[in-house]
Amino acid sequence: MSRKRLATWFALASGFSLAACGSTPEPVIGMAAVAPDAALGQGIYSQQRPQTYLLRPADEISVNVFREPDFTMSSLRIGVEGNVSIPLLGSIPAAGMTAKQFEEDVTRRLAAVGLKTPTVSVNIVQYSSHFVTVEGAVEKPGVYAFQPGARLSAAVALASGPKQTAKLDQVAVFRDTPEGIMVAKFDHSAISTGAMLDPVLQPGDRVVMGTNGLSVFYQDLLKAAPAFGAFVLATTRF
Repeated sequence: MSRKRLATWFALASGFSLAACGSTPEPVIGMAAVAPDAALGQGIYSQQRPQTYLLRPADEISVNVFREPDFTMSSLRIGVEGNVSIPLLGSIPAAGMTAKQFEEDVTRRLAAVGLKTPTVSVNIVQYSSHFVTVEGAVEKPGVYAFQPGARLSAAVALASGPKQTAKLDQVAVFRDTPEGIMVAKFDHSAISTGAMLDPVLQPGDRVVMGTNGLSVFYQDLLKAAPAFGAFVLATTRF
């Protein structure tokens, strides 16, 4: 290949690659989309954040009994079976209750075993059950902890955002359901503009950002840019 053709090809390829990294789309002014698109498998996904939180296995809680240090614990991990162990009470269920409901249950149980007018407070120390897996064309794939109410866009942000090789309109979300694993498709660009539902995450969700094969080619080309530049410079000396 001649020096001129090589330089022209490289310039065109670089231009296409830079064009692929263009500006973000304009946001849709007004109310963002909240309705799931059933045709894309989004029927079980919601934009509504939960109004109450039910304790889950792996969550970490604290139990404080006023003026009763023997019954006060700063850290209790809810076991896989949904129970916690409290002195004098043994193993008791916690998962599936709100913190307030569990607080009332512990109060009732302590009173039943002879503790006079117990005053109990229960707090969530860490939402350890809340993890999302983010894979595919994102900068930092991995498993990330998230706060209840976080959305799909937050999962992508936790992974430091999409790569330039990402196919933004092909984001798959896998979710466990009683019927099996359900898969839904989302468009990250549409979510970013407010044109598509940005669903609330559930513990255990798996997010896969698609890869644009053409963009991968341009990425590889740019990585090789110094080599091309050196070659062009070297050939101009002869």
